[in-house]
Amino acid sequence: MSSILKNTPAVFSVGDNYKIFIQTSESALMWIKVGEECYFDHSNGVIRSGTNMHKITLPAEALDKEKRYTVCYRRVIERKPYFSQTGDVEEISFEFSPLPDEKFNVFQVADAHGMINQPAAAAKVFENEFGKIDLLVLNGDVIDHSGRIENFDAIYEITSLITKGRIPTVFSRGNHDTRGIYAENIADYTPTLDGNSYFSFRVSGLWGLVLDCGEDKADSHAEYGNTICCHSFRREETRYLENIIKNAKSEYEADGVKRKIILAHSPFTTRFNEPFNIEEDTYEYWTKLIKENIKPDVMLCGHTHKFDINRPGDEKDVYGIGWPVVVASRPSIKERRFAGGGLVFDGDSITAVFCDEEKIISKVAL
Repeated sequence: MSSILKNTPAVFSVGDNYKIFIQTSESALMWIKVGEECYFDHSNGVIRSGTNMHKITLPAEALDKEKRYTVCYRRVIERKPYFSQTGDVEEISFEFSPLPDEKFNVFQVADAHGMINQPAAAAKVFENEFGKIDLLVLNGDVIDHSGRIENFDAIYEITSLITKGRIPTVFSRGNHDTRGIYAENIADYTPTLDGNSYFSFRVSGLWGLVLDCGEDKADSHAEYGNTICCHSFRREETRYLENIIKNAKSEYEADGVKRKIILAHSPFTTRFNEPFNIEEDTYEYWTKLIKENIKPDVMLCGHTHKFDINRPGDEKDVYGIGWPVVVASRPSIKERRFAGGGLVFDGDSITAVFCDEEKIISKVAL
């Protein structure tokens, strides 16, 4: 009997957990087994079957220790109030590699705008040069917009091609993801923390913070047709950032944290021209809080469709950053070509890498 999994699972890092998303081609009851423990896709004790996007949360510590998980499911024949009919248990197992402590590779896909094979090809170029990718970052605008439910498939097709369900992934929302009728269902199709698209995460010795700038123009811009309230959203996010700092001992100052990274689709430390010059007071405040408290090693972004490195004190440092900002996304949308990049962590050093589908374009020590 063939599997009902459309792709390999996507193992997303959110907080101290992994949220494993699995797309299926037919109705099923689903759970994941790690060691002897089972973790179910359920709603208050009721195993879900009325969805083709299953979400299962489990402690990252458990999977990191076991380094293997098994997807278990029963096909649903007929779900009734009494005596539902289901198939036998079917299982598919996957090996899993936690993030190494000292030397690891991070690859970013941002601004793919629906391209799938192209980002996967660029990831292969990266791997051929630097070895296995240890963490995949999907940093916004992976899809072109949220106007069609099928668009979300690209997220899981890319993740499947690059990770094969074997390494952790971090998802960060982009501004194009906010556009379309299904944008309001983002928490159903991508990982969030309590429904919020901003959150901290921890993979081995790496602590990270995902910040979501929302849209890139004022809420009143005609392009949005009165459907956006990102100013209010950013105010809520500011309070979250302040609370992260208040809880530093359980966040970026927790035992075992060796590296710190900020992920954001938009490089909010940059000053943009009209009509993109929004929320400058907010972004200056975010930068100040991060610099004085979190003190990250690096920030990784997309959005501008170019390769760039912004260092403290250079001409683009308008808010007084205390860390390098790497923009690693240079797609050619009309030609359907992708160029991205990533970071190589090796002891105390970090190297920014830029590549396309055919070659390494440049390597820059940070």
